[in-house]
Amino acid sequence: MYFGEKVRQLRAERNLTQPQLAQAIGIEQSYLSKLENDKSVPSADIFQGILRAFSIDAATLLAGVDEKQIRSELRQVPEVADHLKSQVITRVHRVKSWLYASGAALVLGLALGFAGYRGLLFSNQQFNYESLGVLLPGESPSYFDTFDMVLTAQLAGGMSLEERAQRVVEHNKRLALDHQVLDVYRGKTYLEKVPGGSRVYEFTHASEFERPQNRWLMLLGALLAFGGIVGFIVEGRLRSVRA
Repeated sequence: MYFGEKVRQLRAERNLTQPQLAQAIGIEQSYLSKLENDKSVPSADIFQGILRAFSIDAATLLAGVDEKQIRSELRQVPEVADHLKSQVITRVHRVKSWLYASGAALVLGLALGFAGYRGLLFSNQQFNYESLGVLLPGESPSYFDTFDMVLTAQLAGGMSLEERAQRVVEHNKRLALDHQVLDVYRGKTYLEKVPGGSRVYEFTHASEFERPQNRWLMLLGALLAFGGIVGFIVEGRLRSVRA
């Protein structure tokens, strides 16, 4: 759509005749006819008169008008020049926003992918602990570890062999090996309350395994990184098309 066609369209929408609009603008009807047929371009004063006659701003008047005509024939009008400047500022802002969003998606995607690969958020290690049996209330946490040493000392101190054998039988009945596999390291030993007493769990070894959460993190990171790269490519293509 050319400028004259836009003026004619606005005049029709407001049910104005050419003489009525020409009078409102302050020009001759013949000149308005030339404007509407794109045989003339408005001066700065006439452009302002058109804005006042329609009670609109420059952006509304120029909406839909051919960009080439605006830049080649109308840019000498101050309102048009300001409109073009505001368009440039808006486009620059959109480009920056697009680039920032693409960059953020790329960086976040790479970070999430790396975190998933290295298990930084969800550890790929499991920590294995072992408990020999249940400690009775008041017993030392090292009871099971030091039983043989204590029994040997007691035997040297006068304990009979029969009593020693009875103690060994009772000790063996209390042996009930239990394993726990934890996602976090709780130190070399930790105490946990259980029915009838408590258990001391000792760290034995760590093992590696693949967490599903890390696979999802890597997938999400790959998607975000890919989206960021596509964003840069699309923005560059759009900019070249606009240019």
